[in-house]
Amino acid sequence: MKTFLLEPHRWREPFVLDGPEAHHLGRVLRTAPGETLRGLDGAGRTGLFRVLAVDRRTLTLELLEEHAAPAPRARTILAVGWAKSARRGWLLEKAVELGAGEVWFWQAAHSQGRVPDAPKETWAAALAAAAKQCGSPWLPGLRTLPSLEALLEAGAAVPRRYLLWEDQRRPRLLGPADVTAARGDVLCVLGPEGGLNPREVSALETAGFAAVSLGPSVLRFETAALAALTLFWWGGAHA
Repeated sequence: MKTFLLEPHRWREPFVLDGPEAHHLGRVLRTAPGETLRGLDGAGRTGLFRVLAVDRRTLTLELLEEHAAPAPRARTILAVGWAKSARRGWLLEKAVELGAGEVWFWQAAHSQGRVPDAPKETWAAALAAAAKQCGSPWLPGLRTLPSLEALLEAGAAVPRRYLLWEDQRRPRLLGPADVTAARGDVLCVLGPEGGLNPREVSALETAGFAAVSLGPSVLRFETAALAALTLFWWGGAHA
């Protein structure tokens, strides 16, 4: 079924869809009056809509039924060290599919370039496209953090905090007890392509982050991110 995103503040009568979503449905997919569409707001709400009218810039819709998904008991927040990577869009898509609550990009010592002051529109578009594809009613929040100190401040209120560290001398593996616990949100911090420096590791551990490993291999940052999201996605289903 054709699916569109309608932000929470616009989810009200009269239901009128415009902008890129209307262009894609009306001009690309050739949606016609009378068709039934699926809408989502990215905040847990979905609905079925009938198309009443289509013009050059808008679709006028009628709400047929509405559903609200329960909020997750625990959210997984992924904080990734900023890197100039062509795989960023891919990572954001997987974050939606695997139910991430938020994705943060933070400025690390070994980051390539500077993290943007605010999330880019293209990132939000990648999240929306993934949600429409997989049918997820939730969109992860996006955030950029300009320093390690900003990351520590943002993560201070998260109950469970992990540092996913590539140092193979660490014997502690992320285990079943970690991923199946249901004690509130979890924050997983990863470094950029160049890894973390000793000051960052020390500051994160001092702030209460448990340094853990994902296994014997040194993983690329997007691989480690996907592994962590998958483990906590699986663990949430078994909590």
